Amino acid sequence: MILLTVGTQLPFDRLVTIVDSLAPSLPERVFAQIGHGHYRPEHMDWCPFVGPIEFERRIEECSYLISHAGVGTLVMAQKHGKPVILFPRRAALKEHRNDHQLATVRGLEGRPGVQIAYDKDDLARFIAQPKPTPERQDILPERDRLRRTVADLIGAEHRRLAGS
Repeated sequence: MILLTVGTQLPFDRLVTIVDSLAPSLPERVFAQIGHGHYRPEHMDWCPFVGPIEFERRIEECSYLISHAGVGTLVMAQKHGKPVILFPRRAALKEHRNDHQLATVRGLEGRPGVQIAYDKDDLARFIAQPKPTPERQDILPERDRLRRTVADLIGAEHRRLAGS
């Protein structure tokens, strides 16, 4: 299973639409967490939001992730040793208030286990390629504490949004 996630804060219909258009030709099924988006996928299973425990279970089950360039998702992918294709939001397309996701992916380019797609052609090419193996992460208590803190923050934000 391929896991697509766009985070919990902003819609990202451009990415969801692209992956949905590619889904019929993929060798694995796709599950998408589509957030606040308006587009409803036709070719993949989806849900607006996934709770933190289920999200972590889906990461463990997936072969790789396709994601917006959110640091929380990247940390979770590394925790589970999963390759990730990052697709940054763009301020010029009104997908975010600034281009910090472009800055994030520029800092991650070339890192094992991380591929950066800037458009549909890049994404289709990376999906068709073997996935690079993520870097082995040794036990780092400070990193693990940061991961738990980020996961807790994401869970709290999810619960806050679900309650509003």
